[in-house]
Amino acid sequence: MDVNEVLLPGVGLRYEFTDHKGDRIGIIARRSGEFDVVVYAREDPDQARPLLCLTDEEAEAMAQILGAPRIAERFTELAREIPGLETGQVHILAGSPFAGHPLGDTHARTRTGASIVAIVRNEEVLASPGPAEMLRAQDVLIVIGTAEGIAGVEQIVDKG
Repeated sequence: MDVNEVLLPGVGLRYEFTDHKGDRIGIIARRSGEFDVVVYAREDPDQARPLLCLTDEEAEAMAQILGAPRIAERFTELAREIPGLETGQVHILAGSPFAGHPLGDTHARTRTGASIVAIVRNEEVLASPGPAEMLRAQDVLIVIGTAEGIAGVEQIVDKG
């Protein structure tokens, strides 16, 4: 998909793309930190109908919601390209001995050779979490490694 970026002097940046129905969509990133999502009229390409006006925080939340499933998909695509490498999702259940503890306490990489590359928490994605990141019940760990390594991470977070 082609996304065009246009500088709007004194305003900010406008990103445009054409969706699968042929509608031209624009996202205006204002210098003030707000974002406007617009759709352009087919009969008049200069006329835009506003769809949403988002604060910086609201735009970030929307990006997280839309991006969370994509990260897992990208890791899955990567795993297909490298023989022997797989991705998995490991759920932190309420009874896990690591719920409420830092990720580093699992020693998952050392014990299994598999890497925890992201944590999906509700609609938020924490990419490349550090060892101090606290794990919570209902977190989903995105793990890359061998099938055995991923199973090992699952066993660790379930039983310790």
